Amino acid sequence: MRLIKSIKTLIILGSVVAVVVWLTGTKSSQAVSRSAGDDKPAATNTGYVGSDACKDCHEDQFKAYSHTAHAQLTTMGSWKNKVTGCESCHGPGKNHIAEGDPTKIISFKNKTSKETSETCLSCHAGKEERNNFRRGEHWRNDIGCTDCHSPHSNKEGRNVASSNMLVTTANAEKPGFSTIRMLKANDPQLCTSCHNEVKPQFSMPFHHKVLEGAMRCSDCHNPHGGFETKQTRLATGADAACIKCHVDKQGPFTYEHAPVKTEGCTACHTPHGSANPRLLKYSSVNQLCLTCHSVAHDVGAVEPSGPQHNQNAQYSNCIACHVKIHGSRTSPVFFR
Repeated sequence: MRLIKSIKTLIILGSVVAVVVWLTGTKSSQAVSRSAGDDKPAATNTGYVGSDACKDCHEDQFKAYSHTAHAQLTTMGSWKNKVTGCESCHGPGKNHIAEGDPTKIISFKNKTSKETSETCLSCHAGKEERNNFRRGEHWRNDIGCTDCHSPHSNKEGRNVASSNMLVTTANAEKPGFSTIRMLKANDPQLCTSCHNEVKPQFSMPFHHKVLEGAMRCSDCHNPHGGFETKQTRLATGADAACIKCHVDKQGPFTYEHAPVKTEGCTACHTPHGSANPRLLKYSSVNQLCLTCHSVAHDVGAVEPSGPQHNQNAQYSNCIACHVKIHGSRTSPVFFR
């Protein structure tokens, strides 16, 4: 019995040693083959010839492309041995060059916006900013990546600030010019070219300074999709897009104004622009407050039903007394 057990033990040990030797040899041969070759991907042997081969026929596109972020991928270690350049989107070019046949390369001229976007998402998916693109309104309405972005180049020309007085990162370039994210034009111009019903709101007497370049549409909206209405950036709770700038309205407060937490800022304010100060929906503050706090409107057991005093000029501005209307740490009626 002991002899049989010893034989079995030797057989098992021998098998393990053989497997280890085989794995070690395989890895060594792979390492040798990698060191002997260049930094081109393994797919080079299946028809990939590199972007330089495209330059002979597509000189203008190649020249413009060489200045983009896409062209810089070859210098990044994380992209080593991966397909980069023209062929990462258009496919292997060996047969296209050898035969001069346009059908031997992937062209996006006749592809739908969704098909084009799928090519972009093969690299650009996986991050929170673009993870929900297929859930977004742009995807549902056949607005693809290349409707806003130029994969080959940014716009060229002399770039100057669009304001001589208030120069920020948002308006440090002239209107219609963009050097970020390979956009075809300035962020607000791109958005208002489709959402033209919103543009007049930014020309109201009181408005967020989007057309002036102090902020962008994408500061509040995610153009790549999301779960919220209008694709607003609300990943961290109600009105996160507003609180990002208006931090004093966030709290936490001991006494909270219920609409701020339940309905959000748009219960009282129009976000793009208004004829009223503070972007309020009504010109008279007490008129806005009385839409909820009226004697005839019961707003709940724990909320005041409305003022018992008359609403003459002396009391027409509720926030003259209720100064902490967004929330208070000391007063249940928001006096302080």
